[in-house]
Amino acid sequence: MAKLYFRYGAVGSAKTLNLLAVAHNYEQQGKQVIRLKPAMDTRFGKPMIKSRAGLQAEADLLVDDHTDFSQLELDDISCILVDEAQFFSAKVIEALRILTIDKNVPIICYGLRTDFRGNLFTGSKRLMELADSIEEIKSTCFYCNRKAVMNLRYIDGKPVVEGPVVFLGADEEYNPACYPCCRKQLQSALEAKACSIT
Repeated sequence: MAKLYFRYGAVGSAKTLNLLAVAHNYEQQGKQVIRLKPAMDTRFGKPMIKSRAGLQAEADLLVDDHTDFSQLELDDISCILVDEAQFFSAKVIEALRILTIDKNVPIICYGLRTDFRGNLFTGSKRLMELADSIEEIKSTCFYCNRKAVMNLRYIDGKPVVEGPVVFLGADEEYNPACYPCCRKQLQSALEAKACSIT
């Protein structure tokens, strides 16, 4: 039976680059893949899947809660690759899980595990519950050499813990951080804010 995979990492851990490399490897062998991404992710133009390293490919399907996966033609498909899976609802993750069973096609989902507050995204939570294989794509903290586990959000150059959970940005808006460095950056920002008020 085909498996559902979840490969997660902090921001900047080359998740999308990994997805594009896996797609390339399949296609080099003459095999077909389908690339999915959330319809709401419009950072690089609706159909584009793009890594920070500059590699990109067009998504074959933009997914939302109304996507009917039963209409996908999967007879010659070797693998389904999913970018930014954290933004999917539990319903979409469950539909992907069913696809692996009913169509016997492996699905590899890439995404963040937690938001900038350290809370699980809905899609990531359901993947942690349903995936056959969960793998961490490791990256280094922006501030030190420890493993990054947090996604530190910056607005106007200052780290924040408030605001909408879904805020699609780029390098200048998020940094990967270990927990101690994340805490230190947030404490410095709070101290600076307190000084500006007094």
